Amino acid sequence: MCEKFIKYYRAFLCLCVSAFIFSSVNAQINTNRVLTIGKNAFYFEDYILSIQYFNQVIKSKPYLAEPYLYRAMAKLNLDDYRGAENDLTLCLERNPFLILAYLYRGIARQYTGDMEGAVKDYDKGLEFRPEDRQMLINKAIAYVQNKDYDSALATLDLLVTCQPKFVQAYLTRGSVYSEKGDTLKALADFNKSIEMDKYFAPSYGQRAMLLYQMGKYKESSEDFTEAIRLEPKQVGYYINRGLVRYYMNDLRGAMADYDAVMILDANNTIARFNRGLLREQVGDVYRAIEDFDVVIKNEPDNFMAIYNRAILNNEARNYRSAAADLDLVLGEYPYFVPGYYFRSEIKRSLRDVKGADADYWYAYDLEQKLRKEKEKGKIVTGKTVSDAPDKDAAEDNTGKKTREKSDKDIEKFNRLVVYDREEEIKSSYKNEIRGKVQDRQVKVDMQPQFVITYYEKTEDIDRTAARYDKTVSDFNARMVLKMQLKATNSEAALTDRQAEYHFKSIDDYSLIIDRNPDDVDAYFGRALDFMVLQDLSEAIDDYNRVIALNPNFLLAYFNRAVVRYKLTEIESVNNNRSHATGSPADKRPHNYELIMQDYATVIQQNPDFVYAYFNRGNLLGLQKDYKAAISDYSEAIERNPEFAEAFYNRGLTRLSTGETAKGIADLSRAGELGMADAYSIIKKMTAD
Repeated sequence: MCEKFIKYYRAFLCLCVSAFIFSSVNAQINTNRVLTIGKNAFYFEDYILSIQYFNQVIKSKPYLAEPYLYRAMAKLNLDDYRGAENDLTLCLERNPFLILAYLYRGIARQYTGDMEGAVKDYDKGLEFRPEDRQMLINKAIAYVQNKDYDSALATLDLLVTCQPKFVQAYLTRGSVYSEKGDTLKALADFNKSIEMDKYFAPSYGQRAMLLYQMGKYKESSEDFTEAIRLEPKQVGYYINRGLVRYYMNDLRGAMADYDAVMILDANNTIARFNRGLLREQVGDVYRAIEDFDVVIKNEPDNFMAIYNRAILNNEARNYRSAAADLDLVLGEYPYFVPGYYFRSEIKRSLRDVKGADADYWYAYDLEQKLRKEKEKGKIVTGKTVSDAPDKDAAEDNTGKKTREKSDKDIEKFNRLVVYDREEEIKSSYKNEIRGKVQDRQVKVDMQPQFVITYYEKTEDIDRTAARYDKTVSDFNARMVLKMQLKATNSEAALTDRQAEYHFKSIDDYSLIIDRNPDDVDAYFGRALDFMVLQDLSEAIDDYNRVIALNPNFLLAYFNRAVVRYKLTEIESVNNNRSHATGSPADKRPHNYELIMQDYATVIQQNPDFVYAYFNRGNLLGLQKDYKAAISDYSEAIERNPEFAEAFYNRGLTRLSTGETAKGIADLSRAGELGMADAYSIIKKMTAD
């Protein structure tokens, strides 16, 4: 880690010498500039890169609070909760009035299990913003995790009072009532959340679990089906519907649900485990063994799966494998009497009479001993004999045929696993700090703008052929840059090595420009480096130089428009965050006309450059000029009939204007071209 930091530090020093970041004339302004670049990188999810920028600001001016705040936020997204907490403490030591610091330190403390500290942070933040819904709901969840249900309910009651239209408040309060066993109030809150938003899948999922616990299996199954219809990629709904179907004696349906999970996530251990149990019940021994093999490969300490595989190996007469599995189980659970009796039988099948007798009599003596311990009031589990229950043996709240994954009681080896409630609790606040900083209440997002760059995220379906563009291809054929360019609207965050490479590349291009100030390609290459490193202002400056030297450089106009919009997008979010958590951003960029002018120039130079129409359509849509946006998407589709993203965005735009039939047709075409999310939206629009 130290070596990586030194490499970054050297790279930054090179930039300092070239005067791209620091300047001895005005250090304050340039320190702010580095902080801004770091924020850019954070906003676009380049968390590792952003930390390097924040490090430089902290090194230069350690008395500033803001860089600690942003570095902590990046660490949270990288799951470095201790590091985030430390940074936030340093931030608050420098400025105790930064409200976001209390929010994020509370989140970090929740992740590390310090619920008391988290509540204190939320209380402090609420002194400044008494009705902040994110802090209120996080505070309530912290109480839930600490088993203080009354305090959680009091907090949620306050939240419902001050934010009566916040669906998540009712949903969370319903979950707390369910935990307390007050099914009527829980059901009322779940019903209320569905009444407020009938397209919010978690509401159906939560109500389905409550109905399942109430023994209303038919109604529960219907709710899970609706949740799946709204969120077809959420594996937890399939897993739990499989449990419900099992209780309804619909083994075929339960098996189908676990098969569906395998399509979405082949390594899902809960579904594999449950399917293995079902296959065991119907006598499909060898395929059941295959399922448990996968579970054990992914979770070598899953002793429930190991014990079940031992049973199956015994049925398949694989006695040595069964004995080996039992050795592992009994090593972990030395007081599990049935395991010794079972191993005795297997050893007898292996004609190890002496070993069989030894296990049998050991089991018999242990059984008598443990019976006496129970009579003394001791708690006996497969692992321990003590005055208190085994911390790994979770309370059984789900019925005789199921257990939660966190329940490690070996006596429940043959129970189906329910999707763990602890994970559901965590997800309630985890998503609030993931990814970008936009409002998380948005249900359906337009496909983002395209950019000409080096890197893109991997996709399930390769759409490279559909994204072919002659202008980009011809430029790549000139081989004036070190890497090939591509059009993408799914930019990938840089790795350490990639970031280091582009810092060095900036220096290389700077030397070329020093020798030849009119080298257009060098300016363009350096602009691309600045852009992927999220130094957006420097990128624009270099694109300006490219265009000044060559007014016909189409790709420079296009990327300049993209970067200009990125800058205004970040500015809008930052301005709104400074006023209130979660308030909507101003959608109109202050340099709207300049961006539109660049796209117009691109289209004038090459009317077949479809990405200019697409990006301009996005911008028009944000201004609610839907007719013009649809026109631009249509132009893009006419020139590229396989432009999936254009169909998708035109479909959403048409839905906004009430053209439902045309909108659904566009989304259907987008789905055909590989955009699976389109089908989920179609399902929502065709409900009822």
